[in-house]
Amino acid sequence: MLKKVKKVALVAGIAAIAAAGYLTFSTVDPQAPVATAAGKAYTGKIYVSAMGGHFADVDVTIDPSDANNPIKVNSLDMISIGDKNTHATHDPRIDSNDPNVLFWSTYKLDPNGKVHVGKTDLKTGNVIMDVAMDPDKRTGGPMPLYCASGQTKDSYIPIMMAKPGTEAYIDVMDKKTLALKHRVFLNELGYTGPNYMFFHGTNTPDMKGLVIAINQRENDKPNGRVDLIMLDLPMLEKEGKVKVLAKNTVTGEPGKTITFREFFTNDGKLLLQSGGDRMFVLDAKTLQQVDMVITPGENHDVMPTPDDQYAILTLRTKMNVPATEDTIVDGALQLYDLKAKKMVGQPVSVCYACHKDMGVKGNAILCGIDGKLKM
Repeated sequence: MLKKVKKVALVAGIAAIAAAGYLTFSTVDPQAPVATAAGKAYTGKIYVSAMGGHFADVDVTIDPSDANNPIKVNSLDMISIGDKNTHATHDPRIDSNDPNVLFWSTYKLDPNGKVHVGKTDLKTGNVIMDVAMDPDKRTGGPMPLYCASGQTKDSYIPIMMAKPGTEAYIDVMDKKTLALKHRVFLNELGYTGPNYMFFHGTNTPDMKGLVIAINQRENDKPNGRVDLIMLDLPMLEKEGKVKVLAKNTVTGEPGKTITFREFFTNDGKLLLQSGGDRMFVLDAKTLQQVDMVITPGENHDVMPTPDDQYAILTLRTKMNVPATEDTIVDGALQLYDLKAKKMVGQPVSVCYACHKDMGVKGNAILCGIDGKLKM
């Protein structure tokens, strides 16, 4: 069994990084007023996929009334699921039945050519179950593999990202045993190879729908157009069949707008969709665009606060390493005000802040998040 590796609080180091500054590309005015409710704050844990065989266990306090530094990292721990060469991961997904269970899937093949899915006890950090599987031959390459995921009461649903130009798929797995129940391709909907890249998706809060975001391709490059498809989740789970409930296409900038993971707001009204150079806010039923913001870094996931007033974005953002001339890509969290439609404060490191104390040099990137926050 793999144990949680405890680390000391790194508040001082994080403050030093904030002082060094990020290279941001947002047009948000930091002096603009921020609409917040007096005294509102959120506390709890955010679990961040750290690309290696672990998740960052981030204890946070989020105070939107602090317009400069709303996200405060109280401490950083590490939850290990395996070696970085065997269990590189993008995908944390907290069990809807038990908030102390974290499902996960892996992004790369292990040395034996297997991809892993598993679950971890968040109380102890122990791996409860780890299943090694053969990826489908239709994916056409060793990586990227699983990235996003959805779930129902009984099923964990990791979604294959897949190498650009090959066929991605959706797996439906039994939560108790992690046995594969269905493997679903979307070739019948026209997604058969070079015309698209990457599947990402997640379930609606009522578990009646599963959204899939798919990037269109032209001349072997993403063209900035993204198809969003809502599938009937009960049919997918029970029969392994596809029924489209809604579809829309949104448009960004070719080569820069690439969708990754997403969350629905807790009330089920909005879909928060990461988009690389931007974040989309979409109507959850029609998948029509409600809002869009250019992000200060490459956006890979978006999670709402419990009251759906704010969103927490994961970013890969450039930073200047203190006392050196190096510029690296760091993993950071950023707060977004869903009502005021603007960023709040600056990105806060949750990757390099830990790496530097461990003597790990170079880029410190992240991907997906999940969390347990309370007001």
